[in-house]
Amino acid sequence: MSAARLRALASTALALSTLAALTACGGTTSTATTAAALTIGPTDLSGVCPGKVTIQTDWNPEAEQGDLYQLLGPNPTIDAAHKRVSGPLFSKGSYTGVNVEVRAGGPAIGFQTVTSQLYTDPNITLGYANTDEAVQLSATMPTTAVFAPFEKGPQMIMWDPATYPDVHSIADLGKTGATVRYFDGAAYMEYLTGSGILSKTQVDGSYDGTPANYVAAGGKDAQQGFASVEPYVYSHQLPAWNKPVGYQLIHDTGYPVYASAISARTADLDKLSPCLQKLVPVLQQATVDFYRNPGPTNDLIVNAVNQFDTGWIYPAEVAAYSVDTQLKLGLVSNGTNATLGDFDRDRIARIIGITTPIFTRLGTPPAAGLTPDQLFTNKFIDPSIGM
Repeated sequence: MSAARLRALASTALALSTLAALTACGGTTSTATTAAALTIGPTDLSGVCPGKVTIQTDWNPEAEQGDLYQLLGPNPTIDAAHKRVSGPLFSKGSYTGVNVEVRAGGPAIGFQTVTSQLYTDPNITLGYANTDEAVQLSATMPTTAVFAPFEKGPQMIMWDPATYPDVHSIADLGKTGATVRYFDGAAYMEYLTGSGILSKTQVDGSYDGTPANYVAAGGKDAQQGFASVEPYVYSHQLPAWNKPVGYQLIHDTGYPVYASAISARTADLDKLSPCLQKLVPVLQQATVDFYRNPGPTNDLIVNAVNQFDTGWIYPAEVAAYSVDTQLKLGLVSNGTNATLGDFDRDRIARIIGITTPIFTRLGTPPAAGLTPDQLFTNKFIDPSIGM
């Protein structure tokens, strides 16, 4: 995952870990359903997909990954030692003939990028990659995105609306001169300052992932976060603050990365194509099904978090808020058409244009002559499946 995504997710973990009053829900490892005893339903992935489809995520289980955990059938196995959840792969309530394994990222993989994991472990079938990460690593570890679970990324800048009642956007915040804390090295901040939305003199890359400085500033400072988590945590579960925050998505400033795009090693794309032709529509449908009825899958996610015990605290209330917010803000949606999960070539071209000079300056230039078509394909998307 990109440094910005990793560090921002780490901030959520640290913020939540301050909530000592929270009591995690208990749970025991489920007994796996035996695939041999199951009857394959209308969608048959056997013969074209690996016997076990392994998907690497970029963080601990969370509702933003609900589409993947939706794939698991009854009684999946929670492997706390290896931070994985696995079981028969289901679609619309029926077995597909193969198994699926969803792997946690972040602390479970030593905070490495998902792309590096894809290139380290050939057993991983697919993994998350933000568009800017795919651009940055295109010369050394090329990936091709096949499904976009998010229409808009959840990353945001947040501020205190009581201190700044006239601020309704990051651009408004820029005019106040307020300090904006973020994790140093985030490509989106290079965009915000380079475009003049924020001033280089007001941004502070010393953000350590905790709410301490934000609270201590008494509302004078702003900071990065995730719209699907922090607004709820700061308003309801952080006693030292316990009031609303204002925010704007980075996406809405003109930095439209596809967050957590399901991606394959580019060299494997032809070999995987027969599988992806059937699997990607299953991913589309799983996303629709999850957001239609998130409760059971969120229960699995919370249970897995508790058993993984990595220090990440993720109560059911946050999972429910995340789903509601993703839908409310259009983080998960069909976008400009009736299809879920497809990519817009012009958006990817824009990110290439924005980030190429940034990554070149940072010493990690993209592949020479990189084009959008090298980073994504819509050929496996079923246009009839949408929210």
